[in-house]
Amino acid sequence: MQPYFLPYIGYFQLVKSVDIFVFYDDVNFIKQGWVNRNKVLVGGKELLFTMPLKDASSFVTIKDTQVNKILFQKWKLKFLRTLEQSYKKAAFFESVYPLIEDILKNDFISISDYCCVSVQKIANYLGLETKFILSSVEYHDTVELEREKRLKEIIKRNQSSHYINPIGGQELYKKASFEESGIKLDFIKSKPISYKQFDNEYVPWLSIIDILMFNNIDEVNKLLDQYELI
Repeated sequence: MQPYFLPYIGYFQLVKSVDIFVFYDDVNFIKQGWVNRNKVLVGGKELLFTMPLKDASSFVTIKDTQVNKILFQKWKLKFLRTLEQSYKKAAFFESVYPLIEDILKNDFISISDYCCVSVQKIANYLGLETKFILSSVEYHDTVELEREKRLKEIIKRNQSSHYINPIGGQELYKKASFEESGIKLDFIKSKPISYKQFDNEYVPWLSIIDILMFNNIDEVNKLLDQYELI
């Protein structure tokens, strides 16, 4: 899966459902996608946040897409201020806010590094035991393979027999093709999820930040189990 910055709960459901999670950081950046942005709750409504990038292009890999260091510090302070103002009365603000600060204190050049660290630190916070691997490090020699062939090669090298893909992958991959290679292919689909957000009408599918602010670790893990494999 491409690395996303502070992604929504469905991303972490995928993380929890597997033993090994491969950050696909050497594929092309998706402009107007979710690599460097997501949504939080502000005044009872969703607000989009976007980490500033330098010359983002769909012809450049995610690992080679740089953060705009000129704009980053100002954006970071504004983003943290927004979180503090919006969530300071949330039940778990005191433990979650420092976690986000810790993620943003790094001085990375690549957006990929911020994305991967955000996922890994939150996974650690939640007690997930998933092993994380960078495709650019472990499987760089496979980068020229056709998309499905590369996936199968990565799975083979991990001595795995079960591959779980986001639900959108149904448009790209067929179970029969993977079965021919001795691989079981499933697609993960989130079930309806809800939790109390102050006294507001529930706003779904926000950044994992929102879930963490309103739920303890056990409650979050129960929400992470609200999926089905199809």
